[in-house]
Amino acid sequence: MAAKATTPRVWSVNGVTRANAHLVSRDSEDRPVYGGTPSDFAVVQAIQEMKARGLRVTFYPFILMDVPPGNSLPNPYSDNAAQAGQPVFPWRGRVTCSPAAGFAGTVDKTATAATQVSSFFGSATPANFSVSGESVSWIGPSGDWGLRRMILHYAHLCAAAGGVDAFLIGSEMRGLTTIRSGASSYPVVQAFRDLAASVRSILGAGTKISYAADWSEYFGHQLGDGSGDVFFHLDPLWADANTDFVAIDNYMPLSDWRDGFEHADAQAGWPAIHDRAYLQANIAGGEGYDWFYASEADRSSQVRTPISDGAVGKPWVFRYKDLRAWWSEPHFNRPGGVESGTPTAWVPQSKPVWFTELGCPAIDRGTNQPNVFFDPKSSESFTPYFSRGWRDDAIQRAYLEATYLWWGDAANNPVSTVYGGRMVHVPECAAWTWDARPYPFFPALEGVWTDGPNWRLGHWLTGRLGAVSLAALVRHLCLRAGLPAHRIDVTGLWGAVEGYVIGALESPRASITTLARHFGFDAVETGGVIRFVMRGRATVAEIGADDLVAAPDPRAEGLELTRAQETELPQALKWQLARADEDYDAAQVEAQRITVSASRIVSEAFPMAVAPEEAERRCRRALMEAWIGRETASFRLPPSRLALDPADVIRLIHEGRSLDFRLLSTADAEARGIEAIRQDRAAYDLPPGDPRPASLARPLVLTAPDVAFLDLPQLTEDQPAHRPFLAAHARPWPGELAVFRSPGSDGFDLLTTVPARARMGVLAFDLWPGPVSRFDLGNALTLDLFTGSLESVTDLALLGGANALVIEASPGVWEIVQAGTVELIAPGRYRLTRLLRGQRGTEGAMGNPAPAGARVVVLDSTLAPLPIALADLGLPWTWRVGPATRPPSDETYVAQAFTPAGLGLRPFAPVHVEQPWRRARAPGDLTIRWTRRSRALEADAWEQVEVPLGEELEGYEVEIRDGATIKRVLPSSATSALYSAAQQSADWGAPLGPGDAIAIRIFQLSARLGRGATASITLQF
Repeated sequence: MAAKATTPRVWSVNGVTRANAHLVSRDSEDRPVYGGTPSDFAVVQAIQEMKARGLRVTFYPFILMDVPPGNSLPNPYSDNAAQAGQPVFPWRGRVTCSPAAGFAGTVDKTATAATQVSSFFGSATPANFSVSGESVSWIGPSGDWGLRRMILHYAHLCAAAGGVDAFLIGSEMRGLTTIRSGASSYPVVQAFRDLAASVRSILGAGTKISYAADWSEYFGHQLGDGSGDVFFHLDPLWADANTDFVAIDNYMPLSDWRDGFEHADAQAGWPAIHDRAYLQANIAGGEGYDWFYASEADRSSQVRTPISDGAVGKPWVFRYKDLRAWWSEPHFNRPGGVESGTPTAWVPQSKPVWFTELGCPAIDRGTNQPNVFFDPKSSESFTPYFSRGWRDDAIQRAYLEATYLWWGDAANNPVSTVYGGRMVHVPECAAWTWDARPYPFFPALEGVWTDGPNWRLGHWLTGRLGAVSLAALVRHLCLRAGLPAHRIDVTGLWGAVEGYVIGALESPRASITTLARHFGFDAVETGGVIRFVMRGRATVAEIGADDLVAAPDPRAEGLELTRAQETELPQALKWQLARADEDYDAAQVEAQRITVSASRIVSEAFPMAVAPEEAERRCRRALMEAWIGRETASFRLPPSRLALDPADVIRLIHEGRSLDFRLLSTADAEARGIEAIRQDRAAYDLPPGDPRPASLARPLVLTAPDVAFLDLPQLTEDQPAHRPFLAAHARPWPGELAVFRSPGSDGFDLLTTVPARARMGVLAFDLWPGPVSRFDLGNALTLDLFTGSLESVTDLALLGGANALVIEASPGVWEIVQAGTVELIAPGRYRLTRLLRGQRGTEGAMGNPAPAGARVVVLDSTLAPLPIALADLGLPWTWRVGPATRPPSDETYVAQAFTPAGLGLRPFAPVHVEQPWRRARAPGDLTIRWTRRSRALEADAWEQVEVPLGEELEGYEVEIRDGATIKRVLPSSATSALYSAAQQSADWGAPLGPGDAIAIRIFQLSARLGRGATASITLQF
């Protein structure tokens, strides 16, 4: 935002202040479409805090493309590159030369491309920055906003913070790194090499440096334009001495799952897309390794083209998933399709691989295309191939578990003969993305964060990764039951448990049974191992009548099919659970069948936390299981079918019908007795329920309040005249503020509390002096009010004290103003006219002018009187004001020095000083006359002939002045003073006569404070 007050530090990035920074684009509701750039000091603090906690820090400067709708930017991906209008909010990998390669008039492979690259990177050097402590300032050319300036600035910041473990000089700039300035020259690659060297000079040898390549970019540039060109274009960067590791943002597809069960992978026998073995088979296999889709039509029909390399026999060159071969083999460029006789600079096995990003969106079939994201505002918004757009947290977890476990297996991750470590350095592989914003407030508070709705289907781990794996939980319960680890197999489970309460003494078996009911899985003993498998698996065998063993009793049937009555089945199923995203409040989901005669409603409670939409899916699955499972079968099989176990699914052929049954139990004797239940595989692939937004209150993030100490004339009879007021404002309001004071810097004592927020604001424009004792009709007071409102009042109400406020014309000096007419001219901005100025004797506090930005406080009951004693006046107290729920040492307290002067006891300035020229007189004695004012509140009564004295004794002093020099002080006990002819002669050389003038000041005296407010006037003779 353009205007925001931050204390005690102010926002600044790379020498750019808030006033001069580029504002992020805003959406149709005037909300920023991206989060802003963090201030430099915040970056330094974050690095230092993480290192203090013993964490390794990789610094990853990130570029976001702020290209809003309706832009007039030339589109490089067009045969008419001058045509205005680029795709909105694109991926940074789209940045390229203009026109782009493959489009009419492209500058690719020309010197112009190198010129454009040079302009993009700029010419910043490490010496263009001034570093003072933790502050980094730009001292280079003012017009250089290139990528080098950004990256080197952050390198200096990292150094100022004490260094980082790793630093990335860029990421996913695929459209840039593939630009050529000649047939085989890549200027961006060289620019990144130069940038790495500059960063090295700043951060030194202790920081590992690299460029985070996109997974589709790291291994080479294969044009596919008919030229046959194949270049390992990033090899000069990977081989550079200043590049310490090969960094890959890894979003390679791990599945090719479709609707139904007739597609290729289901037909190959894989049980489900979540199956770990299936996903791991595609880490170094499947699409991008064994085969590819030559067109979208081929993808739709699953026409897979094997990846081969003809006579050269190096298919790994074209396999982006064949990381092992790429890492361990020498690389040979192929200009024109002909392999060069000299390898590139890459030395096999020379550097480890880090997955600087690794992730999958939490969306149905996210592993089909992990690199895409759903964000309606962006031109890059997509759902994965063949996704139905459902939320699926389980597929995200399955992807991460499969990937980390696969690369953690030594058989899949070879050791380098060069540096002695593993090919993929798993400890530095970073799952994308963990958000620092607090869950569940993000994503629930969409009014605070506009990207909140994207969380449901996005890559965010926040609110998901904290859950425990279902497999891990079941394994833990089995271990608690005393089962040895080698007899537990949970590889057939997937999903996660966000929270699970065991609230009473129960066996681990009972806990597992509850989980099995909720998630839909079975446990079976086979080969001495307890195996847990999810339901909904494919059939493993087909059983016909000829496969059955006849019953021992010839009168009995070889196959018994039983169908339960509808009245025994539930018409509706209700589940009670907790919501992890809503402070574990109770939630209920329901599934029901409409066109059935059953009327039973079954209610179940599960002691676990789950998202309501996922709970509704599982509840619907359980109801369908009950109805599908109304059909059971009993039959006998020969010993040749010993391989079948409970939980296996078979296809039973009976009287021309083909039915799927899940085995419930087996009993071995002379034949194998089977009990089975009907299964419909589609019941385990249901959509989730409708999303239910979490009902969360906006978190109360307390900040230090704005505090104003007001030493004012007495405002009400019920408040002692000597006591000042305190006005405080904070957003959000903490409920109550505590006011502490101390005579020093410690030992603070609680004095009072502030129960309500004051109406405070600032002047929007200068306010000039105006007349007193009558309406000021020439000035308008324009005020920005932080909270609350103002309204017009009648003159009668105004004269009764309504609409009073104070303006701080200079620090600690407040003028009381009243306004009769109030006009709201913008949100929170008021224009006040028909003013009464200098009320309650504050005419001397008028500013000339009171400047724009001066504080304004409305005088009402929200002001807190400070209960100080008369003895406290004049003492320089130190005050601390902050939330009453926090200690005075908390950072939410504001510290301020304030010395109460007791201005409520100060006499007002005298008025109506009589001018000598108004009376005929000869030079000689001069009687100076005036009218007394009273600070007493009852002095405003109209019926009084004489205002009350208001002081213990009546006394005055009159200063006779000559500029800054005081010639004489005349004491008086009445409202006049004699300036004798002798005194005039002594002061001026002769008695004052016509044409002369003198400046005087008149003070009424207070027994407590001495002189009151001054009346300054020039007497004319």
